[in-house]
Amino acid sequence: MSTASVAYGDAHPLQRTPWDRYRHSLWLLTTRDLKVRYSTSALGYLWSVLDPLVMAGIYWFVFTQVFQRPVGTDPYIVFLLSALLPWMWFNGAVSDSTRAFLKDAKLVRSTKIPRTIWVNRIVLSKGIEFLLALPVLALFAIVFRAEVGWQVVYFPLAILMQALLTAGVALIVAPLVVFFRDLERAVKLILRFLFYASPIIYGVSDLPENLHFWAAFNPLSGIFGLYRSAFFPDELDWFNVVVAALMSLALLAIGLLVFRSSVRQVLKEI
Repeated sequence: MSTASVAYGDAHPLQRTPWDRYRHSLWLLTTRDLKVRYSTSALGYLWSVLDPLVMAGIYWFVFTQVFQRPVGTDPYIVFLLSALLPWMWFNGAVSDSTRAFLKDAKLVRSTKIPRTIWVNRIVLSKGIEFLLALPVLALFAIVFRAEVGWQVVYFPLAILMQALLTAGVALIVAPLVVFFRDLERAVKLILRFLFYASPIIYGVSDLPENLHFWAAFNPLSGIFGLYRSAFFPDELDWFNVVVAALMSLALLAIGLLVFRSSVRQVLKEI
């Protein structure tokens, strides 16, 4: 039997490349997190979509039935969900990253796997939950007859950009919380502010014209625009997307720099 025909799972650990070992460890920890999260819940997967659905229902009722204020684009529920679902990924991953080292301190200290895995597993598990929630978005798009354009091909690009952005922010937050415990609460406050400062319940076009340029420097604006362009082509602004891509790469680079320069002190603190 040739070496090429040996399955990865059957290969001896020493025969695996560093990338293979990293990927394998990342996947094992991610699936462990998902199994633990859902095994203790009767509703399981439904909880990953129930929260954004309830939030979307509240905002839909407020802005279409109570105030009837013209924000977003019809069908408004699809407009909401196309940004709210990816927001839940970003919010959940960054929020949970504040406990990335403190929650499993003994394992982090005792294992030899790259420490970035303890952060990236959170980003990946929340990303998988986001992907599992996409059928709900598709269902609402069908029910409310939202037209799907060819721009749906930008979905993978949006997912990639968001993964880079989320990983970068999480890699900054995770080690800093170990040194500054109050940062955990501060992050939650910042995320709450960022929710309203991001085009989720509204679009960039709903902002005053003098704020359109500055809105681009919230990288979520360009990413959410990519998601929404599948149903609302006018939401796509390439300037916002380019700025979001550059900022995502920059934050990832900063995150890796902060993480690598602080990881030794983190291991001493936890």
